[in-house]
Amino acid sequence: MKPASFEYHAPSGADEAVALLAEYGDEAKAIAGGQSLVPMLALRLAAFGHLVDLRRLDELRGIERRADGSVWVGAGTTQATVQRSDGIRAAVPLLARATPLIGHFQIRSRGTVGGSLAHADSAAEYPAVALTLDAEVQTLSPRGRRTIPAAAFLTGVWSTALAEDELLTGVTFPPWNGRCGFAIEEFARRSGDFAIAGATVALRLGADGRLDRCAIGLFGLGPTASRARPTETALLGSEPAEADADEIGRSATTGLDAVPRDLHGSASYRTRVGAAMVARAWRRAVQEALHG
Repeated sequence: MKPASFEYHAPSGADEAVALLAEYGDEAKAIAGGQSLVPMLALRLAAFGHLVDLRRLDELRGIERRADGSVWVGAGTTQATVQRSDGIRAAVPLLARATPLIGHFQIRSRGTVGGSLAHADSAAEYPAVALTLDAEVQTLSPRGRRTIPAAAFLTGVWSTALAEDELLTGVTFPPWNGRCGFAIEEFARRSGDFAIAGATVALRLGADGRLDRCAIGLFGLGPTASRARPTETALLGSEPAEADADEIGRSATTGLDAVPRDLHGSASYRTRVGAAMVARAWRRAVQEALHG
């Protein structure tokens, strides 16, 4: 199939792009790499009268280490650029480890960080990573700039806190210092497919060897990526080597609402897979924190 007809716009700056989004309202859609949007347009699952192409916006691309140790990644930065970045591997290892799991290298060569976050697929890796690491999303609109915590940015199925005239410009990952461990695990039918269920884990040990920071993210298990916050809270102050990884997996996936069911599996199947992914990610993250 072919997409419905639309008018094409190629702004040269972010302010111009925002002005176009404001002018055309819900008839306009920003397009970056197009790896999610173009198939939806071709299948006529979505239709817009105006497409605003962001590829000329150099100000939305790049990776910067800030003075406070945080890392800013421009929304227009391709996933392949993230995968090649030594700085990301050193400062945001969870993001680096998640990137090779996204589709195939052709997709990562065009797909962007901002596009993945704005599309907000519940089975996608980047939204889960942003949520797990307490990242902050930066946006621009005719009303100015604002910063949105990842926890408030993801609002539901393919939906975010972005207004119609608002452009995602970048995402900032705060520093995780000290004895830390990070892991991501997912299960998919084939390499490159969206995950049936997946988990992210980030943890930090205090001077006494006990957990003083812990985050467990879940994806593919609800309308949006989520955090297992009750389980995280219960684990704080514990010695990670003594924790039962399988029990942590079961705890993290207990009481989930609206677990999807489809031809790939029932809700109970996805939940069991999710618990196994949490357990695997937990073991890897603990191993890294304890032994480097």
